Amino acid sequence: MYRVCFVCTGNICRSPMAESVFRTHVAGAGLAELVSVDSAGTGGWHEGDGADPRTVAVLEAAGYDPDHRARRFRASWFAGLDLVIALDAGHLRDLTALAPTPEDAAKVRLLRSYDPTATPAETDVPDPYYGPFEGFEECLELVEAASPGLLDAVREALKEHTP
Repeated sequence: MYRVCFVCTGNICRSPMAESVFRTHVAGAGLAELVSVDSAGTGGWHEGDGADPRTVAVLEAAGYDPDHRARRFRASWFAGLDLVIALDAGHLRDLTALAPTPEDAAKVRLLRSYDPTATPAETDVPDPYYGPFEGFEECLELVEAASPGLLDAVREALKEHTP
């Protein structure tokens, strides 16, 4: 099983959105039995909470399953993960610092690095939490734009891991 975990700050907006979208892409590609997808936050403020209602609304309107419970990312999880996807540069920095080994730190990537239309100045998925509803719609657009590239990368990794 190839394991992917999306990480944002509180695990109620961006990372559950990315988890839901990518899980749908994985299932659509027929890889659900080979790829595990989940999410977490760098902080534990919302542990046990569902996704933000605006995240849920945007996901449901787009046809995604918004089922989610927030949790905090733990350094011990690196050993069981193949890819840790940060939603912005701050998360990338925090996760890299949290990684127990250089090999674990190498598992951390920015989501937008998989979007061929993103420029080097556009590495972050902006946090929509304190903004208007449109920020959640923009977040979904950015996640959807990066998902095909991420799926291609996971397919390649699966080829390398399959004898």
